[in-house]
Amino acid sequence: MAMDSKIARLRALDICDLSDAVDALGLKPAVTGLFQVSAGKPIAGRAVTVKLIAGNAPPSDHPRHLCTTAVEAAGPDDIIAIEQRSGLDAAAWGGILARAAQVRGIAGTIIDGPARDIEESNRIGYAVYARAMTCRTARGRIHEAECQTPISFGDLTLHPGDYIAIDRSGCVVIPAASIDDVLSRAEQIRDRSDDMCAAVYAGVPVSQVMGGNYEHMLQELKK
Repeated sequence: MAMDSKIARLRALDICDLSDAVDALGLKPAVTGLFQVSAGKPIAGRAVTVKLIAGNAPPSDHPRHLCTTAVEAAGPDDIIAIEQRSGLDAAAWGGILARAAQVRGIAGTIIDGPARDIEESNRIGYAVYARAMTCRTARGRIHEAECQTPISFGDLTLHPGDYIAIDRSGCVVIPAASIDDVLSRAEQIRDRSDDMCAAVYAGVPVSQVMGGNYEHMLQELKK
């Protein structure tokens, strides 16, 4: 059970309804092109962010493996969100990290870049969404530059604490300041969509359901 009531509402909504809501409110559109690479389930939560860049980490007396700080900072209401746009085929996430995140109850991980240990994540039921899959290690290729700072994700900037919902259709990122408006609008869209589905099953021609009803709904919700 999510402790944040807003996340509970977010998890009850369909991604496409959320995408229509952010469009109606003039917010950044949904991020597409991410693949559900393990666990086969939608996830939602608040962003704990990581930025990865090319090269080896600077020398340190206390080196840390990439993403471990984020995992140890996150919990059941959270999603680990990773920027790995270095252009290198190197995994931003792997099996041990997935196990550690699962132990903490973290909702899942989303990556603008590659992930590895896909079969392992799938076996344990931990949800990972990524741009690509690879078996290549991060070692000697990429390292963590920042944690809990704004990152580039798709065509937008994702901030720590932003709300995220994702399934196989796409990923909606909602600024924390806009969550109440988006939830209310998406719930309106869901209710109207339910009415339209009921009309289809009642025998109303789909041209009528998807014509004026649908287009009028979208226009009304933009007001």
